[in-house]
Amino acid sequence: MIVFDLHCREDSTRFEGWFRSSEDFEDQRQNGLLVCPNCGGDQVEKAVMAPAVGRKGNQQLAKPIPERRPVVDPGQDAAVATMAPLSDETKKALVAMAEIQRKVLEKSRWVGGKFADEARSMHYGETEAQPIHGETSIEEAEQLIEEGIEIAALPFPVAPPDAVN
Repeated sequence: MIVFDLHCREDSTRFEGWFRSSEDFEDQRQNGLLVCPNCGGDQVEKAVMAPAVGRKGNQQLAKPIPERRPVVDPGQDAAVATMAPLSDETKKALVAMAEIQRKVLEKSRWVGGKFADEARSMHYGETEAQPIHGETSIEEAEQLIEEGIEIAALPFPVAPPDAVN
C-alpha cells in the first residue's frame, strides 16, 4: 500500500488516500473514482508531500495520540471547535445512520452526475417523481434549493454502482 497526499483543485481541500500502487491511483483518477470529501468534486490530484524517512535507531518512539474528533458547541463557531474522543454512543449512532442510508438507497435510483437535471425534470413534472441519488456541485445544489426543489445531502459518501466490486 502507498499513501498519497491529495489536493482538490476546486476547493483546495487537502486529504490523504491509500492505493495499491501509483498505477492504481492513476486508474481511479482517470475513471472519476476520486472525489473530494469536502465538496464532492472530482478535480483531485497528488499534492506535494515530504518523503517518509525512517527514524534513527537511537531515537525513541513518540507516544500515540488518542483518536479525537471535533466537537462544536451549537453556540460556538466551528473555527473554535475543541477536540474530544469519539464515544461508543457516537460510534453506534454513526453505524445506525449508515444502515438507514443503505436502506433508503436500496429504494433509490443512481443517476450519477445527472442529479440536478433529473431532480428538475421531476420537480417540473416532465418525468415521474421517484427517489434518486447522485452527484452535483455545491453551486448546483444551492440553485436547486433556490428553485424550491427539495434535496438533502447524504451523511456518508456513496460510490457509483459500477465502481463497487
